[in-house]
Amino acid sequence: MQFFARIFTWWNGATPGTFLSVKRNFTKVGEDAFGNSYHEAKKASPEYEGRTRRWVIYKGYADPTTIAAEWHGWLHHTYDEKPDELKIKRHDWQLPHKPNMTGTPMAYKPKGSLDRGAKRDQVAADYEAWTPGD
Repeated sequence: MQFFARIFTWWNGATPGTFLSVKRNFTKVGEDAFGNSYHEAKKASPEYEGRTRRWVIYKGYADPTTIAAEWHGWLHHTYDEKPDELKIKRHDWQLPHKPNMTGTPMAYKPKGSLDRGAKRDQVAADYEAWTPGD
C-alpha cells in the first residue's frame, strides 16, 4: 500500500518523478532533526533572478510546520549559509522547534475545552445569558 501512496500522492513523501528530478538536478545540502532533506539546484535559473532553486523533501507526510526556522531562512534565501554553518545565538529561553500539533491527539487543549469535558473554574467576568422574562 505504501508503494501506491508514493506513486499517486504527493503529500505522503516525494513521488517517484519528483524524487528522480531532485536526484538528477539538485545537490543534497543537509537534513534536519525531523528527517526532512534539503536540496539546492546545481545551477542558477533565470526564473529565480539568478538564484539557485532550493527544495525540501519531507520525511513521511508533507507538513511544512516540521521545518525549523533556520532551514526556513535558508529555503527562502534569507541567508546563503546552511544552518549548521550559521552562528545563530540560541537563548536559554528558546525552546526546540516543534511542529504544529493542531488536529492531532497531541494538540493543546486548555481547561474548559470540549475535549476536556467543558468544565472550568468560574470567574468574575463570566457571561450570563439573558433569557426573556427574567
